[in-house]
Amino acid sequence: MSSLDLKKNLYRFCMDFVQERISRIQSQMEEVQEALTSETKSSAGDKHETGRAMLQLEREKLGRQLAEAENMLQVLNKVDISPKKEIASLGSLVKTAGAHYFLAISAGEYKIGIEKYYCISMNTPIGIMLFGKGVGDTINFNGNELRISEIV
Repeated sequence: MSSLDLKKNLYRFCMDFVQERISRIQSQMEEVQEALTSETKSSAGDKHETGRAMLQLEREKLGRQLAEAENMLQVLNKVDISPKKEIASLGSLVKTAGAHYFLAISAGEYKIGIEKYYCISMNTPIGIMLFGKGVGDTINFNGNELRISEIV
């Protein structure tokens, strides 16, 4: 598999992750809204107020999660997966002897055969350390020295 195809697959993995997350949150928000509507129709008194308050808090929490997921989507829309970069930046695939990192969003591990690729945000501790580094540079992460062998 070419480096560009690999980066396309990693990008698609991240995009699927975000879209699935947004869809799940929107579905949960609809459920909460339906519960709020039925709560209004069926209850009265203190129990009613407590139930409504809890549903309102849940709706606010889901709203924050949705905003966070939409921010991830905005970051992904800025990712440039064109091949070969001299330094690690958004959209880079950084390979070390220890692990391989796709600098985009925190979407977890992507496996191809025995190879593992970690989709990480630029704001993660290791993302911050990798940013701006080049081939041959080293970083110390969790007590391990990682030497960058390739940037795609």
